[in-house]
Formats: sequence, C-alpha cells, structure tokens
Amino acid sequence: MPDNAIFALYDKLGPAKIISIHEPRANLRGILVIDNVAVGPSIGGLRMAEDVSVNECARLARAMTLKNAAAGLPHGGGKSVIYGDPAMERTEKENIIRCFAHALRNEHDYIFGPDMGTNEETMAWIQDQIGRAVGLPAAIGGIPLDEIGATGWGLVNAIETAQKYCGITLTGARVVVQGFGAVGRHAARFLTERGAVLIGASDSRGSVYAPEGLDVKALIAHKDSGGTVKDFPEGEKGSSETVIDIPCDIWIPAARPDVLHKDNIHRLQCKLVAQGANIPLTLEAEKYLHNKGILSIPDFIANAGGVICAAMEYQGQTQDAAMQTIAKKIQQNTNAVLEIVQRENLTPREAAMRIARNRIEQAMGFKRWNIL
Repeated sequence: MPDNAIFALYDKLGPAKIISIHEPRANLRGILVIDNVAVGPSIGGLRMAEDVSVNECARLARAMTLKNAAAGLPHGGGKSVIYGDPAMERTEKENIIRCFAHALRNEHDYIFGPDMGTNEETMAWIQDQIGRAVGLPAAIGGIPLDEIGATGWGLVNAIETAQKYCGITLTGARVVVQGFGAVGRHAARFLTERGAVLIGASDSRGSVYAPEGLDVKALIAHKDSGGTVKDFPEGEKGSSETVIDIPCDIWIPAARPDVLHKDNIHRLQCKLVAQGANIPLTLEAEKYLHNKGILSIPDFIANAGGVICAAMEYQGQTQDAAMQTIAKKIQQNTNAVLEIVQRENLTPREAAMRIARNRIEQAMGFKRWNIL
C-alpha cells in the first residue's frame, strides 16, 4: 500500500498527529505517528529499517493504541520509524538517532521504546538526549526488555491460557518460530522449559527444521555469536518462507508485518497461531484461520508483555513486579477475548477490538477536545 493510502486509515480514534522528519546533513529521514492519547501519553517503539513506510508506522501506532488499552495501561499508542540499515556503523547510527530524538524533543505525548533495529543502547542515547525513553539498560535504571524476554514471556502466558480453547497441551507441543530474534528466541526458550519442542525456526537469511526437536539453548548461543539460523549445524535447511509449510501445533510469527496473507495462509498447518510480531497477519488471513477452526491470538493481546514492562519501568517498578503483572494481565485478557469468541463466534481480533475500543472510547468521553 503506498504511503498516500494512510489517509484511508483515519477514523474516530486517530491518528492524532503525523510528523515527518528530514535532516539531509545527518542522512536522517523518519516518521512519528501519535495515534491516540485519550488514556495518556503514547508509548511505542522506534523501528529502524530500510523499507519502513508511513503506512506501516501508522498501522503499528494503532496496534499500540489497542495494545495499551487492552492491557489497561495509562498510555495511548504511537510509533516512530527511521529509514536506514540498522547494521550501519555505530557512530553514524547514534548520530541519526540522537538527531531524530532532538527533532521530537517537544513531542511530550510520545515516549520512545525499542523495536526492530533498536535496543537498550539506542534508548540510552535517546534518554540522554531528551530524557524520554523506556527499555533502558539496567545500568541507568531500566528493565532490560530484550535480555529478560518480556514480550516472549507474555506470549507464552497467552499460549498457556489458550490451550484449553484449541485442544493442545504444552507438554510435547511442536512449535515453529518465524523470526528467531528478540521475541522469538525467548518465546522458544520459555515454551521448551514447559515441555514444548521447537521443531522449526527462521530468520531473515533462512530456516532450519528438525522434526525430533532443536536444541534451543544451542541455537540461541549460535545466534548470539553472530550466526544465522541457516548455518546452525543441526536440522534441514530452507528459505525463510519454508517455515510456513512445517506441520506443527503452535506457529509463532515474530518478525515483520503481513508475513501471512491471502496468497500463503492456506499453507499453514497448525492448531494455534500466537502473534509475537505486530500486525503479522492480514485481516483476510485471520478470517481464513477462524473459518478453518485455527485459533489466532491477536498481536495486541499476545505480545503486550514488552509494553507492559516498559510502562512499569516508566513508573519506577521492579523487574519482578513487571514480570508478574505481564503474566496476570495477559492471562486475563486472553481469557476475556477467547470467552467472547466462544460465546459469540466472533474472530479473536473482533473480540479483542471490542474490549480495547470500549476502553479507549470511554477515556475519550472524559476529554474536552474543543478549545475556547
């Protein structure tokens, strides 16, 4: 969808503000979308990639609005993106990110968090530059989201809650992770600790498949040392797309948006899709799964662990308190959504949207929008 199609996404929830930043001297081109701040200032990650767009940023900002509302957080939704290669030389990357943060220093309705292509170190640069970031290194008072696997922890709690709704048990469940990165690796780690078996995984370079199960600790260590999934010594190798065809019980998309769509969703063979990435399925794909009896837990329900942790960090809470809250909130929300699905035969996204929108619209009702 071209960037000018963003205007088709406007509705009564937002977006409230779209800001384009361009600074040729710093080789900076970026976008901020503040979607809705009725509940409070927005929290949303800063994504860095060469193929980001205004449309993607706006869709992700809306996902954050829904996610924060569904989680009952005192925050609205926003998102920012920078066009560029996140693997660029460190000094150049720091300069670009500091320049972007400085340009947005007065946008107090937006709090930066980490996302694809950014991490705790980049949040530390932003915090130093403008004093408004979460997902900070522990050395400066943050809760290291990626290190502890906050999003993956929430994802596993959603999966555990969903077991009874889709006829699986974690013990012996076969798992495939599409996107073995910050979210996917921790989800795999937590699931295998509960008796599940990781049989397939992918990253941007390729995939690996081992029907008898992969050594998750070894695969994580291999990735940490700079290796790719495709050069891991175990298993059969394939393209990144190959993981869609692996029969399994639980399939976890934990990479880019729209990886499952009308042209490939029919290839999926699983009982449960737990959305670790933001907007990883198109609406068409989600409806297809629902009609086929395959349960798909929406992104803003399943992967809210990271932003719950970030919000608690912003409030000065501890890591232990954050992990407990993540488990409690995601279990409650997953149950609430799936009970509506069972009772009313809505898709999981329709049920989740109802819960989130009710909270947002109630908050909007308390706001005075006119200026006298």
